[in-house]
Amino acid sequence: QVQLVESGGGSVQPGGSLRLSCVASGKPFVWTFMAWYRQAPGKQRELVAAFTNGGTTTYADSVKGRFTISRDNAKNTPSLEMNSLKPEDTGVYYCNVRVTTTPYDYWGQGTQVTVSS
Repeated sequence: QVQLVESGGGSVQPGGSLRLSCVASGKPFVWTFMAWYRQAPGKQRELVAAFTNGGTTTYADSVKGRFTISRDNAKNTPSLEMNSLKPEDTGVYYCNVRVTTTPYDYWGQGTQVTVSS
């Protein structure tokens, strides 16, 4: 099994920045997909940003130009740089890694991001 733990969330004012990190532990894995999702109160979980081992990067339209996903090579997990934060970015952010062996899909427990004046 693989365990993922997110960090870096917090409370910021509109226009502020945060950097989310994800740490993996457990058995070694070969990844195929890494992503950050978020879930706002009363809403479904949505994809924020992702990339594949084939080199494809995807961003939600609402975060393009403000968020940057990258791979932390040392941790073999995704990081998320968030700039120009808006109140609508508020939610719980989850790290997701898909791997080549069962159960193929791992999630962290989430980290809270609150953007408010």
